[in-house]
Amino acid sequence: MNILTFLETLSPLLSKTDIRRMRHVAQAMLSMTGRVTMLGISRWAGKGGSYRTIQRFFNTKIQWVKIFFLFFKQHLFNAKFEYLLAGDESVVTKSGKTTYGLNRFYACLLQKVVKSIAIFTLSIISVEERRSYPLQVMQVVRTAEEKAKAKKKKAKKDKKKGKAKKKTLGRPKGSKNRDKKQVKLTAELLRIQNMIKKQLRILQPLVQIRHIALDGHFGNNNALQMVLQCGLDIVSKLRSDSALYFLYDGP
Repeated sequence: MNILTFLETLSPLLSKTDIRRMRHVAQAMLSMTGRVTMLGISRWAGKGGSYRTIQRFFNTKIQWVKIFFLFFKQHLFNAKFEYLLAGDESVVTKSGKTTYGLNRFYACLLQKVVKSIAIFTLSIISVEERRSYPLQVMQVVRTAEEKAKAKKKKAKKDKKKGKAKKKTLGRPKGSKNRDKKQVKLTAELLRIQNMIKKQLRILQPLVQIRHIALDGHFGNNNALQMVLQCGLDIVSKLRSDSALYFLYDGP
């Protein structure tokens, strides 16, 4: 398969030099085994794909959101198919101290919190093809406020472990009814909401999106309200202790 013929359609957004470099990077990444690094890419890229060339490519500012959309529009889109959005976070373990965005994130495959970087991806899913096509990728960089909140939450959790007090049944004394639609979105939800709104603006002329699929981490009211504010409906998994009620349709 000639990758260059596919990449030529990106010429409105990329120079010929960038397309040539991307071809070397793409062929190397599809061929190589193990962890993908710039040094590894240069070893698998062959003639014309030196380490310096790979460095220059990754130092180039590229509008990846528009690149992904253009590629999807040219090669993958089918007007007869139905599409929905999906979002998920991937974690890559990292050692050292100087990696940008390095923090402690939960890795579902390892079932524990690890020293790593996290990357959130928005994809468009073709329902008929049962295939996912990435459209937007962003590294998760926690703010100082988020880090402080995580530490506070952990300290509170550890304190509760020490005091194994039995929780009383029923509603806490003095609690009041609240408007469930009026919620304060966390920094994480605001970050994802901005990604969704940006993607919907780009997709709007091409395809109408009605749903977004998110994992069980987003099976709560705050995430629901965040998605509704974007004009979408959420497809997710609720917590095991959620109280579900079906709408009454009797006499």
